[in-house]
Amino acid sequence: MTKRKALITGITGQDGSYLAEFLLSKGYEVHGIIRRVAIEDPEHRLRRIRHIQDKLILHAGTLDSYASIFNIIERVKPDECYHLAAQSFVSYSFEDEFSTIDTNINGTSYILSALRQRAPKARFYFAASSEMFGLVKETPQNEDTPFHPRSPYGISKVVGYSLTRNYREAYGLHFSSGILFNHESPRRGFEFVSRKITSTVAKIKKGLADKLSLGNLDAKRDWGYAADYVKAMWLMLQQDTPDDYVIATGESHSVREFVEMAFKFAGLNWENHVVIEKNLYRPAEVFELKGDFAKAKKKLGWSPSVRFEELVRMMLESDIERIKKR
Repeated sequence: MTKRKALITGITGQDGSYLAEFLLSKGYEVHGIIRRVAIEDPEHRLRRIRHIQDKLILHAGTLDSYASIFNIIERVKPDECYHLAAQSFVSYSFEDEFSTIDTNINGTSYILSALRQRAPKARFYFAASSEMFGLVKETPQNEDTPFHPRSPYGISKVVGYSLTRNYREAYGLHFSSGILFNHESPRRGFEFVSRKITSTVAKIKKGLADKLSLGNLDAKRDWGYAADYVKAMWLMLQQDTPDDYVIATGESHSVREFVEMAFKFAGLNWENHVVIEKNLYRPAEVFELKGDFAKAKKKLGWSPSVRFEELVRMMLESDIERIKKR
């Protein structure tokens, strides 16, 4: 029996690594697009997939080049394509909106066009984002909540989402989007606030640091576990009809709560270590995001398995263990 082929952009990231593991467990032939710089620096850039690298088929390419994307899709002819690659750090998108918009919008457009031309039967997943809701009109947010993005990143994701829907409606393709709310894990990048908190708390616990610098502690997010969320991506592409789904936990917690819990698990008083820096505030803040995943639960049979407290503990314990191994 021929294996189904999946192509993942962003395979070296948090979500890409969990998705690759999941698809391998399902018997897929898994292909990934990586930048050439990753080949030159595998120790750092391929660290999340090093344990499964011998089971993957990796292709050097870039989202900046239509020819690059076209040629890879031509060679692979995937049955499923998961587009996870993006400039996804919201704060950085304010500093360099041009590269964020260029990579996130043009890269998505290139993949959609190449799939339509060279692999029109492929099922496609676009990684949309709760940041599209921005200045929210209602809480919790569902698939019908209007978008009001408050960052170049959020804007770029609204465009990618709209492009994906337009290809689905205009050409009858099986293209779906997952509006994923914040999802974290021990594999999260250190620049994201969740991992910044747990990694720094671990350092403070071990006497390697004393202060944790943060911005707005009152911002609230719906935090889930990344390994749960990649299962939802796969489920979307197993449906007879393509559609868009909110993937979330249905709970929101403030950055302050995340901080308090991480320090509590470490046996420390957070107020002795946290420093608020105004320069870490966003120019346009998103105050609260909380998702309603009722549609995903009903149609996909999906629901989160890891809740907030367990997630914080998991990340902190992983960072403490990582420091021990140094």
